[in-house]
Amino acid sequence: METTTLYGNPDCGVPADPEATWGVRPASGVTRKREGIMAIFVLLLALAGLACGSADDSGSSSDDLTLEQAVGQMLLIGFRGTALDDSTATVLREIQPGGVLLFDRDGPSKGEMPRNITSPEQLRALTTSLQETASIPYFIAVDAEGGYVNRLKEEYGFTVVVPSAQTLGAQPVSNTAQVAGSLARQLQDMGINWNLAPVVDVNIDPASPAIGKRERAFSDDPEAVAAHAEAFIEAHCQQGMVSTLKHFPGHGSAAGDTHLGVTDITDTYQRETELAPYRQLIADGYDGAIMTAHVINRDLDSSGRPATLSYDIITGLLRDELGFDGVILSDDMQMGAIVSQYSLADAAVAAVHAGVDIILLTNQHSEYDLQNVRLVRDAIMQAVADGEMPEQRIRDSAQRILTLKQQYDIQ
Repeated sequence: METTTLYGNPDCGVPADPEATWGVRPASGVTRKREGIMAIFVLLLALAGLACGSADDSGSSSDDLTLEQAVGQMLLIGFRGTALDDSTATVLREIQPGGVLLFDRDGPSKGEMPRNITSPEQLRALTTSLQETASIPYFIAVDAEGGYVNRLKEEYGFTVVVPSAQTLGAQPVSNTAQVAGSLARQLQDMGINWNLAPVVDVNIDPASPAIGKRERAFSDDPEAVAAHAEAFIEAHCQQGMVSTLKHFPGHGSAAGDTHLGVTDITDTYQRETELAPYRQLIADGYDGAIMTAHVINRDLDSSGRPATLSYDIITGLLRDELGFDGVILSDDMQMGAIVSQYSLADAAVAAVHAGVDIILLTNQHSEYDLQNVRLVRDAIMQAVADGEMPEQRIRDSAQRILTLKQQYDIQ
């Protein structure tokens, strides 16, 4: 197996302030040696004006926001429309969300109604109009993993063909870097700044309906997963594109699909194997986002809560044990694994309590209703008003979000 990664800039996305830290764990001797070599490379890139994540450190503080604005930053929402209509624009101006997630297919209508993506020209016009409505620049996100999960398809006129992670994982890491770089350039050209990829689930069960069966995992070898993911991330970072590791703490052994209902991985989860890519990438300075899974694992949380709602898994494991202090994004809170057990409002509040920074509401399941965004915003605000949620908890998440936008020069 090829073991050399292409994470050529370990400081990618880290702000210029040398006193700032972003949850990077103390480096081993080997890592320090590599970082010493890479520091020279980073300096050369900086002198050439090519260092990524080099925005200055004078950005906004969450203390500058009202509480309502801070909560708004914690929402990533999906909506209908190939162009921004008045009703959607009104909701966006009211909620002031952290960002939006775009799709090519509308789930509630089973594809009969248009969603957000039909051509390069149309998409660029949409993203431009979205940013024009934003008081704080939006994250504009898509799922562009490759293979089965890719919103920018050839049939719409997009030119970058991305194989599945499984296909990439069987090829040299350098090929993954090349493909990911081309993809990131296309996304940037379209006004997109956040890719909800790469998947770092380990292919424990090739028949897993949401992962293995859909070829979304690079490999059953966690070292290979980490190597390909690192190449993918670095290629995106060099284009100013935020990446997302998913689905924490690991979805590769799941016999069920959390889109549809409760999925318990207690008996199939391989702890060290499935956490290994996260450990390595976080130790190497990963500064993008991490998406949670809605899986249940009673060995990690004896209460049986889905990982997204679990303080033990999100704060205890990801924050405290693995040392990640970046943005944590929930998987879609309207998926079957959540709504079959909890109200949307209660689940959102529980996720924030657990340590999630951004609540994802795609409006892609059941009936389309943008009022759900207001419902979740109001539930989080009410939790603060009732003393159930410290206001500082909201401001901590808002600060991580603002920092990530600043690091990647999102404007």
